[in-house]
Amino acid sequence: MDDRQLTEELHDYLFAIRTQVHAELKELAQEAGLTDTQTDALWRLSRGREMTARRLADLLRCDASTATSMIDRLEKRGLVRRVPHPTDRRAKLIQLTPEGCALRDRVIRHTTEYSPFARLDHESRLRLHTLLREVIDGPHPTAQAGGDEETVDVDKEQR
Repeated sequence: MDDRQLTEELHDYLFAIRTQVHAELKELAQEAGLTDTQTDALWRLSRGREMTARRLADLLRCDASTATSMIDRLEKRGLVRRVPHPTDRRAKLIQLTPEGCALRDRVIRHTTEYSPFARLDHESRLRLHTLLREVIDGPHPTAQAGGDEETVDVDKEQR
C-alpha cells in the first residue's frame, strides 16, 4: 500500500470512529435534552479546569456570541454557573454545577462504556494514545526518549 492510499484509509478509519462516537453520544444528548454543542461543552469543562467563555468558544471552534448563548442555556438548566475571574475583573469563569458534574459524569461513563477503543487492550490503547498525540502535537520529548507514556502531560485544554 502506498503512502497516499494509507493516508486515505487512515482518514476513513478516523471518520468511521467519529461517526460511531457521535451516534452514541447523540443518543445520550437527546435523552438529556442537550444539543451536540452543549454536550461537547460539558466534555470540555470535564477536565476540571475553569475557563472563560472565550476559551470555550475557541475549543468548540465557534464565535464568542454562540458560546455565550449556549452557556446561557446551560446556566438556565442549572448545569453551569459564571463566577468572577480571580485575576481579571472583566472576565467570568464557567464552572460546572453539581448537576452539571453529574451529567458530565454520565456522559463520560456512557462514552467510556461504548468506546470503540475498549476493544483494545491497555498496552494497545497506550500506543494509540502516543501516536495520536504525535499527530496532534508532534513528537513529545518524553515519548522520544522512551519514557513512560503514562507520565506524559495530557491535561491540555484541547483534549
